[in-house]
Amino acid sequence: MDSLKRIVLFVALVFCLQQTAWAQIEEEEFSSALDSARAKEDNKKDSVVFTAKYVRYTNLATLKNSTKTYQIDTTHYNFQYYNKQNLPWNPSINLGSYGLATRDLLFTPDKSIGFQPGFHAMERYLLVGDSIEYYRARARYSELYAVGFFFNDQVFKAKLAQNIKPNWNMGAEYNATNTDGYYTNQDYNDRKGSVFTWYESTNLRYNMLANITFNTLVASENGSIRNDSIFEPNNNDEPAFANPVRLDGQNADRPYTKWIDNSAFLRQSYFIGRVDTVFKGTPEMEIHPTNSIAHNSSIRQRKFVFFKNEEDEFGAFPYGDSKLTNDTTSIVTVSNEFTYSFHLRGKSMFKNEAKLDLGFQNDLIWFKDSLMSEFYQNSMVKGNLGYKFSDRVNFEAKVNQIILGRNFGDYLYEGKADVLLSKNAGRVSLGAYSQNKSPEMAYDHMGYTYDNWSREFSKTKTQNLSFAYANDKIGFTGKAEYFLINNHLYFKEVDNPNDDEQLRRKIEPAQLGNVNLLKISVGQKFKFRHFHLDNLVVYQKTDESDVLATPELYTWHSFYYGNMLYKVMDFRLGMDVKFNTPFVTPSYSINSGQFYNDNVGLEFSTYPVIDVWFTANIRRVNLFISYNFLNQGIYPEGYYSVRRYPMNNANARFGVSWKFYD
Repeated sequence: MDSLKRIVLFVALVFCLQQTAWAQIEEEEFSSALDSARAKEDNKKDSVVFTAKYVRYTNLATLKNSTKTYQIDTTHYNFQYYNKQNLPWNPSINLGSYGLATRDLLFTPDKSIGFQPGFHAMERYLLVGDSIEYYRARARYSELYAVGFFFNDQVFKAKLAQNIKPNWNMGAEYNATNTDGYYTNQDYNDRKGSVFTWYESTNLRYNMLANITFNTLVASENGSIRNDSIFEPNNNDEPAFANPVRLDGQNADRPYTKWIDNSAFLRQSYFIGRVDTVFKGTPEMEIHPTNSIAHNSSIRQRKFVFFKNEEDEFGAFPYGDSKLTNDTTSIVTVSNEFTYSFHLRGKSMFKNEAKLDLGFQNDLIWFKDSLMSEFYQNSMVKGNLGYKFSDRVNFEAKVNQIILGRNFGDYLYEGKADVLLSKNAGRVSLGAYSQNKSPEMAYDHMGYTYDNWSREFSKTKTQNLSFAYANDKIGFTGKAEYFLINNHLYFKEVDNPNDDEQLRRKIEPAQLGNVNLLKISVGQKFKFRHFHLDNLVVYQKTDESDVLATPELYTWHSFYYGNMLYKVMDFRLGMDVKFNTPFVTPSYSINSGQFYNDNVGLEFSTYPVIDVWFTANIRRVNLFISYNFLNQGIYPEGYYSVRRYPMNNANARFGVSWKFYD
């Protein structure tokens, strides 16, 4: 009966939206005659009509090669996936509510080298300088985005960008989130934003990018609910918030994890020699240099804080008598990077193009926690060699090598080859990389109340080979990847064969010899008239599945109907189904913010979870309505992705965004 009520509620919401669209259509028809009469009186007004094609953006990665921009996305496709924990193409395991600690469900290696703190639980929610978009707009561009209102998740975003001069744009972005969660002490809030600018000289040779970003993320910690069998039949009929939790401090004593991440970035580049222009005089104009020099400078300050002020009566932490805990790790990084790029191409634009990038980067790092304060530095050389023949063949080789400093010997060597067979036959991509990576700081050193160690581990070596094939005409993508990992690092519960109470939930870093993993990802899109079926299947096979804590099979299927309603509303109405096979599910260490392999080794499966949704676009407005976990109460009653932390109950969500560019 509950499931029937949910379906009725969802249909009613969709019906209300359709009635709104009808009202807009009728109003437009009623006023059309009046608008025609006024047209003659208004013919002296500016006849220029600004559309989305006049609002374009770029990013740091693009400007490192050329001055190229992209048109803003005005569609509503995938608009319903607002929660970064629940991206179908990048699924996660988490503590069950928006903003709480999250880890990738599928095996996803980190290809970065050099100094890294080792805290990742809330990375998906950070706004970082490298991801900032810089705009070029003939008219002021602004965007408002909101999710929630009367629902648990309340997400608000605002963005504004405006050209001060035709070659100088400034903008700002602000995000605010407040969520309540489902159980006590599951609330999350963040405040994050950026101020950014892009200046291009009138001769198109000099470019300046700058941004300032700030992040404050606060996630409450409840240590999980006390009832470990909440989804057993007739075990618990209470609402979620009525279930007692292990940490229930309130107000000033509320236990929480806080991340503070602030940064400032400046890039200046100059084109030397011949400059080639594509699509000159249009919004799509591109500037391609033959020689360029650049300097990047940044400063980043990060703090990772855990706080509690209550006794551990219900075993949320390892053995200890600490009531007040206020552990903090602080990291300040100052980076400077110098690069030179050379492009060699013929007179016929881009039929053949060779490029060479050379760079040097220096990082200064100040690290501090309750036990240690240290200064480190790293110096890295970078190289990139590529050759491109039209849009059919592209070869590229990259080298990053740390030659001096704390992480001396780290490297990443990578090669790629893309070959377009034909528009009908598709594209083939080959790739390989070799990585030598120092242990992240959390493995070598932890100076917290409940987690305290100093170790020395060997560098992790990763070898990778990949083959990918894509055919847009038939909607197919496929990729096969092989990984050989030596000295893999992970966290585990301390061995406790006698079940010593003082060793329970106590974790330590560990290192494993060789790990082999084969990962095959297949995507296929089908379309019949207005009906669509999108599919993604990922198969992973490894000889260390218990250590990697990842499922062997993950699938996601999205079936939807898309059409245009009376030439006003473009909409999609659909259903998603996702599933993964059982795997040894990790536990979560609250104090250190790490997922770890416990000594119990329970297996959980993401049973088929069904979501229904509706997305639409009406002029410059995008909106969505979704009902998630529709099948709860039919099968299953609920599920876990992290031990002891139940996932969200069935829930409804609503979101809307407006874009303004005139």
